[in-house]
Amino acid sequence: MDQHVSAGSTTTIVGRLALGVTLLAFGLGHTAVIDGVTAGDAVTLARHVGGIALFLVGLLALRDGDTASGTAFTAFGALWFTWASAASGGRVSANAAGLFLLLFALVALSLAAAGGDPLTRGGHGLFAVSLLLIAVAVFSESTALVKAGGWFAVAAGAVVWYSATAALAHWPTALPRGRAGRRATAA
Repeated sequence: MDQHVSAGSTTTIVGRLALGVTLLAFGLGHTAVIDGVTAGDAVTLARHVGGIALFLVGLLALRDGDTASGTAFTAFGALWFTWASAASGGRVSANAAGLFLLLFALVALSLAAAGGDPLTRGGHGLFAVSLLLIAVAVFSESTALVKAGGWFAVAAGAVVWYSATAALAHWPTALPRGRAGRRATAA
């Protein structure tokens, strides 16, 4: 049985926790599943945990030679800080906000395609879909797409949070695989 356990560094684990929590807050705010909680309520968390802390963790990862995590965390830190600043000040038009989300969807897609372990790729891929859906929702003024994008962000946050927790708790991060060539036949 393959019990692959992620061996993330402390910097990577902290970065994943910061990203996971921020994604969960951002996503839940967009889903409107909790009465009275909106995406705007995630602004402070996004600015400080997702923006400043994640960017600093990314710089530390780059200093440690972890270019994949460092690139992801600094890029996402810039995303969250910029999103929080724009969301709290209301200084951008809806189309500019949609374009911003679309461009960062491309960044998340690039990070998903760049490789890494399956949980990291999955989290980045789900986040890319989330940003794409919310960007299209902003352009088309669709609340249904906003909620769908929010749920993809929640899923991305859960995957990223699990990857950090799995590294800390030494939980498996891969499904067991059967032996190659093994076939079941009816008698």
